[in-house]
Amino acid sequence: MHHRRGLRRLLKDDELLASVEQDWTTAGLSPKRESMLGFAVKLTRAPGTVSDADVEDLRSAGFSDRDILDIVEVVGYYAYANRIADGLGIEVEPWSSD
Repeated sequence: MHHRRGLRRLLKDDELLASVEQDWTTAGLSPKRESMLGFAVKLTRAPGTVSDADVEDLRSAGFSDRDILDIVEVVGYYAYANRIADGLGIEVEPWSSD
């Protein structure tokens, strides 16, 4: 739930937020954002398959090496935090709203 709030603050566009939630690949995002999200999905679902070519694709999309480090750290952090929460059976607080 808190991920949605953060995305809402970042996008400042509820219609775009709904499109991203439904299917980010058809939401009309910029090529740069699509590149970032495609990389994030790959790193999340198949981290062992990430290659130098994937990093080079991010550079070609306009990301600096520092940006790429930030992307990897955020994806890794969310994977870690979600697995901790799932492993401990932590549920969303009832007071949490979007």
